[in-house]
Order: sequence, then structure tokens, then C-alpha cells
Amino acid sequence: MWVTEIFHSIQGESSYAGLPCTFVRLTGCHLRCVYCDTTYAFFGGERMSVEEVLARVGAFWEEVEGMRLVEVTGGEPLLQKDVYPLTERLCDLGYTVLIETSGSLPIWHLDPRVIRIMDLKTPGSGHAHANLWENIEHLRPRDEVKFVLMDRRDFEWACDIIHRYDLTRRAHVLLSPAHGVLDPKTLAEWILHSRLPVRLQIQLHKYIWGANARGV
Repeated sequence: MWVTEIFHSIQGESSYAGLPCTFVRLTGCHLRCVYCDTTYAFFGGERMSVEEVLARVGAFWEEVEGMRLVEVTGGEPLLQKDVYPLTERLCDLGYTVLIETSGSLPIWHLDPRVIRIMDLKTPGSGHAHANLWENIEHLRPRDEVKFVLMDRRDFEWACDIIHRYDLTRRAHVLLSPAHGVLDPKTLAEWILHSRLPVRLQIQLHKYIWGANARGV
């Protein structure tokens, strides 16, 4: 598989935010969302086998007690067929495995032990047409659905989708302001007014290390 980077950091997103986590960022994406902050992962990378990735990940967790958290991300990780044996092996080794995916490709082929963090692309992303709505039927209570919001229009669209598909009963729902575009305070006010049982998510790593830092 093609790998852009493997690094150990603090998880900046999802309900696992704040925990130590090893990230495996795979190369390549078929979407071009207007707010994308990982355009460097579109091309290039290092060719690695599943065993080589496992060895690199394992080096970060030697003598570590408690939950060992790994996130496979991209780009779009589901574009690479080796992501399936990789995530299965990580689960076999006792890791808690997250995968972050655009929501435009089937999630139901993944090992059931993998926690899926699935975007639903809003109109502001430029790719709302790419959402694979069938994925919603395959969500489980420990999976997570993320909306990245550019403006009020995106928020109202997300609220409509949450109600239409009863998303908060299917999975954790995360509303994330596009960094540097939508003020988190504004989104917080909208959420409180909506009365929706959703989680406000900011990209914690960007507030710690800065918006343009890589490998964190």
C-alpha cells in the first residue's frame, strides 16, 4: 500500500479526542473538498507492506499499558485494498482501531471490530453528491458520523439529514466547524439552540501545534 506518513500524536478529533494515538495516513483521494487540510496526501507516499506498517505502529506502543489506539486515515483509506487486511491484523493484535473515511465508498466490507468515523459531505464541501447513503444502514452505535460545516446553510442541511435518518440513534454524531472558516463559538450557539444531542468537535491538534503542522 502507499503510505504518506505514520506518526504518534494526540487524537485531535472524534469522541477519542485527547488520547494518545498512532496515525497511519494512506495516500490518495478521489475527492477534492474545498476545506481539505491534507492535500499533501493526494499523491506520492512510500510503498509499504502490511507487515511493515504493523512493525512501524508497534514501535510506538512498546511497554505501553492500557488502550492502544490506532487511526487509519488519508486521503481516502478505502481506496487501497490492503486497508482491509491491515485493519483486521491491527484488531487481532489488540489495538482499538478507528478508520476515517469520506463516506463515499462502502464501509460494510471492513472488519466489524473497526470503528468507522464516516464523513457526510455537506453542500459547502463541494461533494455532497458523492455521499453513499447506503452506508447509513450499516452504522452501529459505536461508529461516528462527522459533518464539516462551512456556514449556516451547511448546519441546516446537517440538521435535516440528522432528523431524516435518525442519526443520533444510529451512531455518535459530530459537528465540526471548518477550521478558520466557521467560528466554533457560532456553531456552539447553533447546536444549543437546535437541542440536538450531538457533539461539537474542533480539531484539537490545530489548537496545540498550529493549523499547518504535519505529523501531529
